[in-house]
Amino acid sequence: MPDLGQHAAFIIAAYAVTFVAIAALAFFIVEDDRKQHRLLAELEARGIRRRSARGLSEAKPKSARKPARKRT
Repeated sequence: MPDLGQHAAFIIAAYAVTFVAIAALAFFIVEDDRKQHRLLAELEARGIRRRSARGLSEAKPKSARKPARKRT
């Protein structure tokens, strides 16, 4: 291990805190992803589908769509 001098404890603590923070963020991201997949599966089981999952045959014809609003 390299000689860190009189600040070794501070440097090691800083690395440890950084590691724990990044690990916690990764954990929460993975858990949120799992939660979102569960919620999506529940919605699809109830028959609610994503708009992006519709096939071309199910898409609304252009005449049935609402006209775009003009921005002022």
